[in-house]
Amino acid sequence: MSARTTAPSWPLVALFTAGYLAPYLLPTTVGRLDAALPLSATQAGAVGSLLLLSSAAAGFALASRIHRLGARRLARAGLLLAVLGYGTAALSTSVPVVIAGALVGGLGSGTATTVAAAGTAARRDPHRTTTLGLLSVSALAATVYLTVPHLGPGHGLPLAAVALTAALVWPATAQLPTGSGAAGATAHRPAATPPPPLPYRRPGLVLAAAMLCWSLAQNSLWGVSSHIGTRQAGLGEATVGVVFAAALGAGLLGVLCAGALGPRIGRALPVGAGTVLIAVCIVVSAGADGLTSFAVGEIAWNALYPVVLSYLISLAASLDPHGRWAVLAGSASSLGTACGPLAGSLLSAAAGYPAMGWVLATALLLLAVPLAAVAVRTTGGPVLRGPEPVLRGGPVEQPVHQVQHPVEQPVVEITVDHPQPARQEFDTAGPQNSGTSPSAPAP
Repeated sequence: MSARTTAPSWPLVALFTAGYLAPYLLPTTVGRLDAALPLSATQAGAVGSLLLLSSAAAGFALASRIHRLGARRLARAGLLLAVLGYGTAALSTSVPVVIAGALVGGLGSGTATTVAAAGTAARRDPHRTTTLGLLSVSALAATVYLTVPHLGPGHGLPLAAVALTAALVWPATAQLPTGSGAAGATAHRPAATPPPPLPYRRPGLVLAAAMLCWSLAQNSLWGVSSHIGTRQAGLGEATVGVVFAAALGAGLLGVLCAGALGPRIGRALPVGAGTVLIAVCIVVSAGADGLTSFAVGEIAWNALYPVVLSYLISLAASLDPHGRWAVLAGSASSLGTACGPLAGSLLSAAAGYPAMGWVLATALLLLAVPLAAVAVRTTGGPVLRGPEPVLRGGPVEQPVHQVQHPVEQPVVEITVDHPQPARQEFDTAGPQNSGTSPSAPAP
């Protein structure tokens, strides 16, 4: 059986949505914690950071255990923690209870995201599953941003939205395997058989470290975007919510474009150039002094952010079909996301929002180089993908190198004296058409 799977992707998309919704709602969550509870802006940002830090910790703890514990069991445990944690935080006005609920909910979000990441890496087209997940969570978050301002004040509404989403996703876990493997990729392998050694160690470590810093820069701004809109640009909460909804709508269009392009242009160009453009958008958004500049910066930034993120996640998934680099890099990204709200609050309090934007933009320009280098090193730039090789009897453990210019070789027939084995014992080990080249599997 191949290390890749053709199992249905919608359960993974549902888990992806439940796991990523909390970070997507971070601005309104932090803003409402500041407004509704006796917390300062920095303290509210710290609560958001603790929530996301808890999520990252779940990913690091479970990265090497998914194949043993089982995807369905882990997914259900994560969703249950999310419902209990976020639900408790939404219903309570006690600061310690809210913080404890956020920590428990973060563990649940991180567990759901971990299962989704490992399952995505096991699919034949990880990039497509990633873009579907980003589409789903962006659409849902946009709906929440449009709805919540009209339902009244209070810190509980965005947290309740995350808890309700986790509860609604629960039935999707019935489609996940009960044994080893995140998405059925190793369903026929004995549960006690450990996965092979982790491949691409140096590129994987560079990617994980760069994604940590990349997410830190993104969410330093995202965590205080609501404050930029209301305090610096002078907008009301409802207007800021409309801008965020429009920005997430632009993100939907960006993800659709990324899904249509897929890996045809490689990953180095969208990752490197996209990060540079994001740096420009952050400067515009952080320096906004009115509706126009705030809307332009936020919408352009959110149109680019999920595009680059989809390629980063699929790049991590391509390094290991068992999903370990996808989980580790995703957890490192969550760690950066966790530190973002606190870092943004501290930077903006010390130097102001415009200066914070320039600091974050400079960091992103520096990060574009190693991110693009890893993409070139592990994928070789633009490729045209053909069907993946399948070997019966066990998963393909070694990375398959891309052939940019396949050369048709002459066929030499050799007659042997011993009996020939039955044809059904074998399957094709490569594409049949001479114009198609095998490639390594594709966040």
